[in-house]
Amino acid sequence: MRTFALLALFLATAACAGPTSTARPEARPSTEGTVPVPNAGLTQWIANFRPRALSQGVSGATFDAAFARAGYLPDSIRRDRNQAEFVKPLADYMATAASDDRVSNGRARVQEYAGLLSRIEATYGVPPHIVVAVWGMESNYGARRGDVPLISTLATLAYDGRRGRFFEEQLVTALKILQNGDVTPDRMTGSWAGAMGHTQFIPTSYAAYAVDFTGDGRRDIWADDPSDALASTAAYLSNFGWTRGQPWGVEVRLPANFDYGQSSRNVKQSTAAWAARGVVGTNGQPVPDYGTASLITPTGAGGPAFLVFNNFDVISRYNNAEAYIIGVGHLGDRINGQGPLQVPFQAGERNLKRAERVELQQRLTAAGFDTNGVDGQIGSGTRGAIRQYQASRGLPQDGYASLGLLERLR
Repeated sequence: MRTFALLALFLATAACAGPTSTARPEARPSTEGTVPVPNAGLTQWIANFRPRALSQGVSGATFDAAFARAGYLPDSIRRDRNQAEFVKPLADYMATAASDDRVSNGRARVQEYAGLLSRIEATYGVPPHIVVAVWGMESNYGARRGDVPLISTLATLAYDGRRGRFFEEQLVTALKILQNGDVTPDRMTGSWAGAMGHTQFIPTSYAAYAVDFTGDGRRDIWADDPSDALASTAAYLSNFGWTRGQPWGVEVRLPANFDYGQSSRNVKQSTAAWAARGVVGTNGQPVPDYGTASLITPTGAGGPAFLVFNNFDVISRYNNAEAYIIGVGHLGDRINGQGPLQVPFQAGERNLKRAERVELQQRLTAAGFDTNGVDGQIGSGTRGAIRQYQASRGLPQDGYASLGLLERLR
């Protein structure tokens, strides 16, 4: 179940978009986008939806209580229909994800909740610095949990949004959460797209993986006490195969003649095999045997390189965006006492927009380097064409679809 990855289509980088805070985590009061307005169409939709919800196990009393104050949220529709394609340079993204404030606040949270985090690690095997890093990325340690009424926004998006079926499923699940007594309708708040609590679970992920770690009979991820939320995050990662004692990844150095055709999450081999290819840690020594690893170069030959392990893929179940995974991993490392990356991400380097990817494929093909189609997707055919072009120009053959490459072709 990749429900967090589905939500990532809506909120790929919400937690890293704004400034960090040194304040203690608390939800920020706001009324912007949170006050329902009359809408006859939604009123009729709710009436038609009621029997569908009841047929799936929602009681009439739960439904009526949940919708007593619910209504149409125009801001949710505006946000859903006006999401810009994410093209923030990775250097800028990482500067926010692992800013000095976010690192120091994360270290403070590890100390503050040391006992709780130790119990969570003993139960689920996920270390404190990773749990806290997810918390920092998702809500800035609880400071940005969201104050949008969930029933209203999910109903609005199910009725008037682009993905009605998806949001109706989330809405039915949210009603069942209310029916279970985990939270009351007035406290069930979150983001405009339905993510809830300290670590931003959507309802179906909550239903499948959230835990009552305090033992009070409720899985309360909304409370100021983050116990259930942090334990639920660890339970989620554990469910998808978190490996105890294994890092998410390790920054490495590559030899001058490295074959960048091996830089792919699909190429997996032992750390000893990577060492035989000249891949070593930043200390110049072979990387310890943490298990099978892939090598990635997120911004091509000019940026940092990492050997990544199974836990990299586990974090991807929360959000499959590579920037997010590295953000969680690197923030966790910094919280755990490590320093900045030895090779920084290149300033200004960013993912190409879809129109730019199409243009890149068209220009490569026109120059005699066939990409096997023009679809805006950077697959093996396009990467192969890029490598051929790079070889013809004496460039490192990393196959990376960079903005600089596109500018060369223009």
